[in-house]
Order: sequence, then structure tokens, then C-alpha cells
Amino acid sequence: MDNHEITGSYDKLQSNDFSSAFSRLMRNVYLWMTLGLVMTGLTAMYIAKSESLIYAIFGNQAIFWVLMIAELVLVVVLSAAINRLSFAVAGLMFAVYSVLNGATLSVIFLAYTEASIAQTFFVTAGTFGAMSVFGYFTKRDLSPVGRVLVMALIGLIIASVVNIFFRNSVVEAITNYAGVVIFVGLTAYDTQKIKQMLQMSYEQADGDTLGKISLMGSLTLYLDFVNLFLHLLELMGRRK
Repeated sequence: MDNHEITGSYDKLQSNDFSSAFSRLMRNVYLWMTLGLVMTGLTAMYIAKSESLIYAIFGNQAIFWVLMIAELVLVVVLSAAINRLSFAVAGLMFAVYSVLNGATLSVIFLAYTEASIAQTFFVTAGTFGAMSVFGYFTKRDLSPVGRVLVMALIGLIIASVVNIFFRNSVVEAITNYAGVVIFVGLTAYDTQKIKQMLQMSYEQADGDTLGKISLMGSLTLYLDFVNLFLHLLELMGRRK
């Protein structure tokens, strides 16, 4: 075997090693996201079946706002300080956030029928899965689309906050349809961005850093999924 054959075999081995390791990292992204969704769902269902817990959370505005602020703080700290945190601490924070989110989302089981919640969940899962696969495999750079979607998301947040005070049903419907479009697009964009971040960091970063990148990616996709689900539920859900 000549030098060219040896080099070619080594390059192929390196490529196979990278492909295997990268696939494992991406599986971890979806695994963490799934675990987060499971914790959120189980927490929401458990609290919804407890009148005392429901009353404690939604009958006391102070407790409700403490939970909401705690969620916001956890997301901000995770996003801003992920490099200074150990993977174990970051993972614990993600788990706590998932549980707190489940507590605040438990109200949907009081507002909507369980059948419509289940139906919306499966529609969300199918849509999310299709767009995530597209974002992973497409060769097209989604960055320009992503920038537009992020700006649209800022506009959506502002419109939603303003409409809390005006309670205009037309504006609410528009924001829900816009939310579905935005988070469908963000699912594809974020998947591609996570893939690119892991690819660029693979050779320079250690295992702990790669784990934290995977964890942040799972948080991003978790938020895309939850927000897509909530907007679809507003449009498809059957109220009690």
C-alpha cells in the first residue's frame, strides 16, 4: 500500500470518526429536548389534577409571577453564562426550567379538552420533526431567513404584550397565525445553526464544552416546540 492509499484510508477513518461523534452529539440535542418536554408535560398534568396546587399557583399572583420571573432568569443565565457553568449545573438548570414551565403551563389542561391538547401535540410533533429534518439536511444557508424570523419574533412579542391590555380577537388570531409561521421557520433555522455550531466546535472544544453546546441547542429547540404548540393550541384547541 503506497502513501496515497495510507493517507486516503486515514482521512476516511477520520471522517467516519467525526460522523459518528457528530451524530451522537445531535442525538444528545434531541434527547435533552425530549426529556425537557416530558418533564414539562408530566409536571403540567400532575398540577392540573391537584386543586390545591392550581389554587396556590393561579390563585396567588405573587407565586405565579415568581415562577414566571424564575423561568426568565434561568433562560437568561443559561444563555449568558453557559461557558462558565459546568455541564452538570447547566443540565440541572435546564431540568428546573422544564419543571417550572410545566407548572405555569398546567393551566392549559383547565382551559382545553385533553383530546384537543393531545391532537395539537401530535400535529406539533409532526410539523416540528419535518422542519427539523429539513433544517438538518438542506444545503441552503438559512441565515438570511433566520434574521428575518428573529425580527418578526420581536414584533410578535411586542404585539402580544400590547394585546394583553386591548384583548382584540382579530389581533390575537393574527399573532397566533404569525407565531405558527415564525416558529415553523425557526425550527429549521435553529436546527441548521446547532448543526453548524457543533461542526465548527468539534475539533477545538473538549467534551464538556460540546455537551454544553448540545444542551443549549436542546433548549433552543425545546422553546421552538413549546411556542409552536401553544400557538397551534390557540388555533386548534377545543375549549372546555
